[in-house]
Amino acid sequence: MGWIMMSERELGRIEVLSRVVDGSMSATTAASVLAVSTRHIRRMVKRFREDGAAALRHGLRGRSSNNQIRIGLREDVTRLVREHFADFGPTLAAEKLLERHGLKVSRETLRGWMAEDGLWLSRKQRRTFHQPRLRRERVGELIQIDGSDHRWFEDRADRCTFLVFIDDATSTLMQMRFVPSESTFSYFEALDGYLAQHGRPVAFYSDKHSIFRVAKAEAKTGHGMTQFGRALAELNIEILCANSSQAKGRVERANRTLQDRLVKELRLDGICDMAAGNAFLPGFMKRFNAQFAKTPAKPDNLHRTLNIATDRKTEILCWRDQRYVDRQLTIRYERKRITLEQNDVTRGLVGKYVETYAFADGRLDIRWKGLSLPYSAFDHNQQHVTHAAITENKRLGDVLAYAKALQDAAPPKVKTVGKQKTRYEPTGKKSPGRPSWLDKRAARRAEEAAQVAGQVSDA
Repeated sequence: MGWIMMSERELGRIEVLSRVVDGSMSATTAASVLAVSTRHIRRMVKRFREDGAAALRHGLRGRSSNNQIRIGLREDVTRLVREHFADFGPTLAAEKLLERHGLKVSRETLRGWMAEDGLWLSRKQRRTFHQPRLRRERVGELIQIDGSDHRWFEDRADRCTFLVFIDDATSTLMQMRFVPSESTFSYFEALDGYLAQHGRPVAFYSDKHSIFRVAKAEAKTGHGMTQFGRALAELNIEILCANSSQAKGRVERANRTLQDRLVKELRLDGICDMAAGNAFLPGFMKRFNAQFAKTPAKPDNLHRTLNIATDRKTEILCWRDQRYVDRQLTIRYERKRITLEQNDVTRGLVGKYVETYAFADGRLDIRWKGLSLPYSAFDHNQQHVTHAAITENKRLGDVLAYAKALQDAAPPKVKTVGKQKTRYEPTGKKSPGRPSWLDKRAARRAEEAAQVAGQVSDA
């Protein structure tokens, strides 16, 4: 008899079954030791007595697995992946191999093959490391700005947005404000406070939010810049947009710190609304900067004095646009129709563009070459949130709150859906119908009598 290859587990079974055969161990104890049932112990003892130790070997020892991958399949699969699915992940590549080529390979098997052949990298291997950027050397040279939507007042109030202006050279908190949402007027309000306190910096550094950057600069319509960008251009301040969140990491890390420290400070002081929170912020900023602000590399302060009159600054920090005046002396503004009052100036504006100034307090001013034009009041009932409105993620809460307020105020006015512009509206009047032959004869005789009477009067 030759050598018999057995595993350590099988050798352990031989020892236990030998003791069962010679009577030194019961079948129940053996079942407990081998973690199998008593019935299975009896089957193994029977085979052990008939065929010896060789009967305990695994039945597939020395034979190929029933699930063995056929020879050459790996080469075929990797070739197809390299030719057609080189940039696919293992899951999608496995689906397309089965769908287009009829080759069924498990996702994890394909993942291992692609990794070994260099066709796929794990998430950890794909991770990129951002090179740290040195601080600017002077205060006011670059101010990072960002908005953070968070439960700043926890369960004591609704979610709101927190605007942060931080100096890149020193990590000093320059301006902070609680606002309902991240909008142009919110940034105008925060910018107004910043300019009054510090003056004009060289540049602001922001993300690619639509408030700061036009998504399609090559668009044929529009002004090529946002309202916030237009205001900064008039103030001679540059606006730069970061290509990634890591590029403006100082304000991002500041927001993460404030979401911990500021939230707890507001809780300790029992502050439950934005107005009280904004009143609390100056003292908090002073303590925070005293603890965490850095010393700049150079002592120069690049902030410039804001030599602009208050009225001029108000005109800059507003929403300005142009509207076309039609032949009825009306313009369209935010789905509303506004009629200009007729006078010597407005009569000559047909076919021209006038400027609109929308202020944060809700006022709307229409001007032509700096002259304010009177107009009639528009219909406030036309204000509504359309079903097709495009809403930024950070303004979603504020828009939903506005929509709910409109829903609670009045039932919806549903318009008829269809292509026909004019629809029949019943007037209650009954149609006379087509005239009968009697009516036609009576009308003809009346006409003949009228002709005869005319001839007699002429004679």
